[in-house]
Amino acid sequence: MTEIHRPAGLAGEAPSRPAPNKGLPIGAGALLVVLTNAVIFILPPLLPVIQAQYGLATVAETTWLYTALTLGGGAGFGGFVVENMSLRSFFIILAAVCAATTVASYATIPHAPPAERAGRIGVLGTVWMIAWVATVLLTLTQGLVWGSAALIPLVIGIVGGIAWVRVERRSSSAVFDVAMMKAPPVTASCLCIALFAALNSAFLLLLSTYAQTSPAALRPADAYGLGLSALETGLLMAPFAVAFLVRGTVLDRALFNGRGVPVFVIGALVSAAGLAWLAVAHDEQWHYLVGAAVMGLGCRIGYAAGFTLVQMAVPEEKAGMATGAAGTFMAVGFAFGTALVSGDLSASLVPVPGTGLEVAAKGLYGIGYWLSGILALLVVVTVLISRARSRRWAGIAAS
Repeated sequence: MTEIHRPAGLAGEAPSRPAPNKGLPIGAGALLVVLTNAVIFILPPLLPVIQAQYGLATVAETTWLYTALTLGGGAGFGGFVVENMSLRSFFIILAAVCAATTVASYATIPHAPPAERAGRIGVLGTVWMIAWVATVLLTLTQGLVWGSAALIPLVIGIVGGIAWVRVERRSSSAVFDVAMMKAPPVTASCLCIALFAALNSAFLLLLSTYAQTSPAALRPADAYGLGLSALETGLLMAPFAVAFLVRGTVLDRALFNGRGVPVFVIGALVSAAGLAWLAVAHDEQWHYLVGAAVMGLGCRIGYAAGFTLVQMAVPEEKAGMATGAAGTFMAVGFAFGTALVSGDLSASLVPVPGTGLEVAAKGLYGIGYWLSGILALLVVVTVLISRARSRRWAGIAAS
């Protein structure tokens, strides 16, 4: 009799020994998440400083450092760790790497104090922003479970967001410089970065979930998936990461010549093409290899355009703040894309025989890719509206 392969975590056998205390690993993992996010989202405001101190020719060369950092851990290192290391080894190695990186950074990175001291930090505004955004995202992920009760946190989040905007406009310690955010290129670029991050995270979540679902573990009528390991799934994402290594000389020239709108549109349409491909073809490994390459190219164009235009649209002394705002929008976009796909994959569930688990129905993956494609098209809408606003402002100024 052929042995049925069940992915780890879907096996129905009872554990042979008591489950270990999960409190400490979860606490350590939470701390690592906080530290990782601190590095990822503190880095964007430092990109202008890095460009100046290390003599990088273009902003795109500088932002590649950021994209390499965020992609390296997800597509390659994540799968290798899951396949070859225990949790204890994983945490020990991370601690050693953290210590070595700290020493190397202290020894090699030159110390340069900020050119000017900023005002007070808007702690209340920051916490408030996190709260209302998280409330809205929670509604997306739990709306189908809570039913009509999900309207309560949704209304709270929307009202909290509107009130936050009104208060921030009058605050002397706003999270973001209000005058800076009013500039159409800054607002549009930040929104586009958030949309690219949303479709980016949606793609990665849809791919990893489908690829690691084993058809042998499901009933024949419900069967789907590739039954891949975490490492094999990471290899399917490799073309996405490789696409970020493509040098964009033509892209840089177009951005510095004021052709940001066409660049954004191209990135969005390339991403939409990759998502449309995966919406109709996601049953074979080569489908994902093609889709990942196209998606990687589209997102690479979008991120490069967004971070470059944000810095070009503001005075040099505000470049760090503008890029920090873009990084924050990127974080929110990632969370939104994850919440959107989580809600989609929870709409219809099928049981995994022999376990108490359920997985998403097969048809939801195509829907998820189409929803992500809509996010890509919203990039086009955003930049076209921004260009119309810019022309209107220019006309008012001329008159």
